[in-house]
Amino acid sequence: MPQVIQVSHLRKVYGKTIAVDDLSLEVNEGEIFGMVGPNGAGKTTTIECVEGLRCPDSGEVRVLDLDPQKQEHSLRLLIGTQLQQTQLPERLKVGEAFDLFASFYPNPDDWMVLLKRLGLQEKKDTFISRLSGGQQQRLSIGLALVNKPKLVFFDELTTGVDPQARHAIWDLVREIQAEGRTVFMTTHLMEEAEKLCDRVAIVDHGNVVAMGSPASLVRKLAPESRVVFTPVKAFDLQVLKKINSVSHVDQDGQKVIVYGRSIAISQPPLISEVVNLLSTQGVTYEDIRMEQPTLEDVFLLLTGRAMRD
Repeated sequence: MPQVIQVSHLRKVYGKTIAVDDLSLEVNEGEIFGMVGPNGAGKTTTIECVEGLRCPDSGEVRVLDLDPQKQEHSLRLLIGTQLQQTQLPERLKVGEAFDLFASFYPNPDDWMVLLKRLGLQEKKDTFISRLSGGQQQRLSIGLALVNKPKLVFFDELTTGVDPQARHAIWDLVREIQAEGRTVFMTTHLMEEAEKLCDRVAIVDHGNVVAMGSPASLVRKLAPESRVVFTPVKAFDLQVLKKINSVSHVDQDGQKVIVYGRSIAISQPPLISEVVNLLSTQGVTYEDIRMEQPTLEDVFLLLTGRAMRD
């Protein structure tokens, strides 16, 4: 499969801070590729180096067979970018913004059609400052598409939008891929990466610590299932470790979380074993359920749970 992005041994330093450290990745044509990581992991710096907005200190970047630093003008005609923070004049109207961006390109898309597609046709004469968070995100996506790009960059695509707007934006990204375009996105929402991306790169401390499809990463790195329940009364959690398939037990407030996996195919599901043990121990409980591992479990396993700024 042809590759539209190749990044090899990328490094970017700001003073004493190493933002990106020997990072390498490839993005295939026609895929939705996601980059996830904690705050300060180097996601935005990486995507800005790929877009040509920042100059790497070392390493090699190729985008659509072009050098983003030496062939910036040619690359601008082929890519669309939605930045994490798009600064537009508050007194600029939606239609004026599209008209302005369309004037930058020799063969722009029909932005009136884009407005309708984005559900913004009724906002054509509305000041940008009066748009909701979801509408502003859709506007920034539309401006990234106005030049009919082959490759689209989205940096924190749905930050600050409500669930309804988030799902509408996800549908739009899938439509963009269905048209044959490639999408490179960063996100801190694991559910977003899991639902949208064909492949993801988990970045931490400026480097890629894991890369693959969300399903393959979960299968390889977080194979354990978990049973979650709320005991009516406190009891000794250590009794749960009598189950051979249980690896460890955590408590989150009133909820008990039992982690484990089947040792043999013939073994009962973990939830059946937990229910049987609780019954024999006379432990009453509420709201018991089985949860399968997710990309978020992989993310926390690889990057830790400590808060970062």
